[in-house]
Amino acid sequence: MATPVLEVDDLWVEAEGTPILRGLSLVIRPGELHVIMGPNGSGKSSFANVLMGNPVYHITKGTIRYQGVDVSELPVDERAKAGIFLAFQDPEAISGVSVVQFLRQALSARRGREVSVLEVRFALAEWLERLGLDPSFAQRHLNEGFSGGERKRNEVIQLAMLEPELAVLDETDSGLDVDALRIVADGITLVRHQHPEMATVMITHYQRILSLLEPTHTHILVDGRLVASGGPELAEQVEREGYQQFREAEALR
Repeated sequence: MATPVLEVDDLWVEAEGTPILRGLSLVIRPGELHVIMGPNGSGKSSFANVLMGNPVYHITKGTIRYQGVDVSELPVDERAKAGIFLAFQDPEAISGVSVVQFLRQALSARRGREVSVLEVRFALAEWLERLGLDPSFAQRHLNEGFSGGERKRNEVIQLAMLEPELAVLDETDSGLDVDALRIVADGITLVRHQHPEMATVMITHYQRILSLLEPTHTHILVDGRLVASGGPELAEQVEREGYQQFREAEALR
């Protein structure tokens, strides 16, 4: 059996003294797509930020192992260089930095060598076409004035070009109409086909994007605990019945 890309073992996390995650354990192997669903306030986005090393969150117990190495105390930039990628729920705008400039800096850090503008432009042009974006998009300031769909497609471009070993997608489907959702889902699918060893954690409220991505595992998070795990059928159950049964099960613990 393949060595896990990610091993989360009995993880307890707090922020400003408030418990956020409680005893969370998860193992993700190469090529797997794990979906984490749950009601608002259950800790889904917090988990994504903990995986990326956001210093707002403090691990009080447990470990995060990435490719067999404990990265629980590793800072954000070191995790990114090592191949952990986070697609933000609401990507920030960065004035004065173009998309191509940002990608050049990120790629240089990821590869440990200087990457030329020409190399970035060549790869970027291909992905702009695939995701239905005008070539002029490359010169726009990062996320400044972008629509919700443009921001999410830009995250897919970063995912494609940075080639991480672990991709954490935090509500990449939020705020997208039907057409934009399909474009983003198709982009994620293409990246996964090109990099079949990449492990993926997708955080979402909805089943609709999952019908396009075919997850291998589904988990339900309630009040900071994983209360149920299964296959795609678990997401379909949530779509039909909601989260109440999982809340009730957690209340009985």
